[in-house]
Amino acid sequence: MNPRPLIIAAFLLLGAASFAQAGEDTIAAPALRAQVTVESDIVRVGDMVENAGSAAQIAIYRSPDLGTTGTLSAAQVISVLQAHQVIGVLTHDIRSVTVTRLARTIEGKEIQAQVARALEHRGGLGEAANLNLTFDREVQDVRLDTSNNGELQPTVVRYEPRSGRFDVTLEISNDVNSSPAKLRFTGVAIEMLEAAILTRNVDRGDVLKGSDVITERRPKAELGGEAATRDTAVGMQMRRGLRAGQPLKSADLAKPDLVQRDEDVTLIYDSAGIYLTMRGKAVETGAEGDTINVLNLQSKRTISGVVIGRRQVAIAVPTPRLSAVAETTPSIATPETTASVR
Repeated sequence: MNPRPLIIAAFLLLGAASFAQAGEDTIAAPALRAQVTVESDIVRVGDMVENAGSAAQIAIYRSPDLGTTGTLSAAQVISVLQAHQVIGVLTHDIRSVTVTRLARTIEGKEIQAQVARALEHRGGLGEAANLNLTFDREVQDVRLDTSNNGELQPTVVRYEPRSGRFDVTLEISNDVNSSPAKLRFTGVAIEMLEAAILTRNVDRGDVLKGSDVITERRPKAELGGEAATRDTAVGMQMRRGLRAGQPLKSADLAKPDLVQRDEDVTLIYDSAGIYLTMRGKAVETGAEGDTINVLNLQSKRTISGVVIGRRQVAIAVPTPRLSAVAETTPSIATPETTASVR
């Protein structure tokens, strides 16, 4: 006959009997726990029973899945304990026992952010915040043993610029000297940029209003050259016609023409306290700051000026310069110098 069950039973009965006695030498009776938390994949007697003594290390159940909770009736637990020759356990009217397996949870959005950071500036990609990742499989929350308490670190990073495909492996180290947990993710990465998008069809020469342009994120490859922003596009003039929904590039835009060829303009001369205006006709089209030729309708001479406003051209009249002879000719004498002349 195996004496081990009798020894365990005797120990537990002795504990229960001793619990009823008062005094400093009282031994607490083994008692069932209503709520149990475990970290390993095995539930032992010591997890279920308080004051289990030498029976504490006996394995009796497999743990629930990582991060989940299972429930057992107290009668089931007592039956299993008795099957392992653990008797005399007080239940204190407990009807059920919940068992929770602790876990470290890494959220899917944290994984996606880490993959984006791993791909940042790889193969011509830009900032991680501008990367749009499409994973081959849905990225869900990952639960790991609590021993995996290290940082989420990329160990293998591959990116193919032509196809946009990536292959990234992340590792999480642990504190039990075993192999780190590895997570591998594959998919496609596309860099996105904010761009000014047309809300209507526009023709060459149209000046863009605020309602003509919205901001959207578009693939960098679709934008090609330097993408225009909404702030820089509004108020600018189109160099070519485009359809609604197309992104704007800086090369598509120009300062609006304030003066059109052959239209009447005002010629303005403003210098040294003198302000003169006269009528003219534009020989060329020009935007603000452009130097164009204009015809002075009074003198019938063609002169150049700078466009400063709608149908307004500023004329700079050069200051007359004295000839070399004039510069060497003495000026009119003052009373003081006149006296010295003979």
